[in-house]
Amino acid sequence: MKTIGAHVSAAGGVDQAVIRATEIGANAFALFTKNQRQWKAKPLEPATIEAFKRACAEHGFGPAQILPHDSYLINLGHPEPEGLAKSRAAFVDECQRCEQLGLELLNFHPGSHLNRISESDCLARIAESINEAHAATRSVVAVIENTAGQGSNLGFRFEHLAEIIEQVDDKSRVGACIDTCHAFAAGYDLRSEAGATAMLDAFENIVGLRYLRGMHLNDAKSEFASRVDRHHSLGQGNIGTAAFTALMRDPRTDDIPLILETIEPEIWAQEIQWLRDQQPVA
Repeated sequence: MKTIGAHVSAAGGVDQAVIRATEIGANAFALFTKNQRQWKAKPLEPATIEAFKRACAEHGFGPAQILPHDSYLINLGHPEPEGLAKSRAAFVDECQRCEQLGLELLNFHPGSHLNRISESDCLARIAESINEAHAATRSVVAVIENTAGQGSNLGFRFEHLAEIIEQVDDKSRVGACIDTCHAFAAGYDLRSEAGATAMLDAFENIVGLRYLRGMHLNDAKSEFASRVDRHHSLGQGNIGTAAFTALMRDPRTDDIPLILETIEPEIWAQEIQWLRDQQPVA
C-alpha cells in the first residue's frame, strides 16, 4: 500500500499536525517536533504527548506512516569540536522527542564538511554521531536524507549514504529517505519513467532497498545536475510528471511515507489524490 502525505505544520501543538494531515486526505505525514530554526525548545509536556498519541489513534496514523524531520541547524559532520558537540546534543534531543511521541523514524540531512575536512572524514563523523545518538536512545531509526549537494553538503550521491550506513554499528536503526528534487539536482535524471526506475535501481544496488524508509516527492525549480535545492509543485518543475507516475507504480515504494514538500500547501490535497490516481487499477 502507498502511504502518501505532506510535511504539515505543527503550529499550535504537534497534535494539530495530525489534524492537518487528515484534512488533506493524507495517510502519511511529516512534521517538526520543535521549531526547526532554533537549537533548543521546551520539553514536551505530558498533555502534549498524550494529545498527539490520541490524535494519531483517532485518525489511523501509526509510527510507520510518520516521518518527522529534525532541525535544519544540525550538522552531524561538523568539522569543529564545539559545533559538532552542539549538533550531536541537539540530535539526541530530537531523537528523544520522537521516542516520547511514540515515533520510530527521524529524518535528517547528513551534514557538511564546510571545506575544512575531507568528505570521508565528514562521513565518518556523521556515522559516529548516529552511533552516539543510538547509545543515548532506545529505538528511533536515523533516516538519512539525500541532498542536492549545495555548498559543502554531503549526501548527494547514494555512495555517501552507503558509506555512512557501513560505519553505523546498529544497522537496524539506520535508513535513508530519497528526495526527488535533491536527487535530480544532484545528477539523477528523473525526467522519464525509465529515469525514476533507474534511480531506484541505483539506490537498491548501492545502498540496499531494506534501508529505504521514506521518500520526499518534490518537483524541481532547479536545473538538472545543478546542485541547487529548489522545490516545485508536481508537474510544474523540471522533473515533470512521468517520474512520479513511475514511483507510484513501483512496489519498492510501498509501505513507506511518501511525503510532499512541494511549495503550494493549498493544493496538497489535489497532489495527493493525483499521486493515488497514478497507481495501477487492481
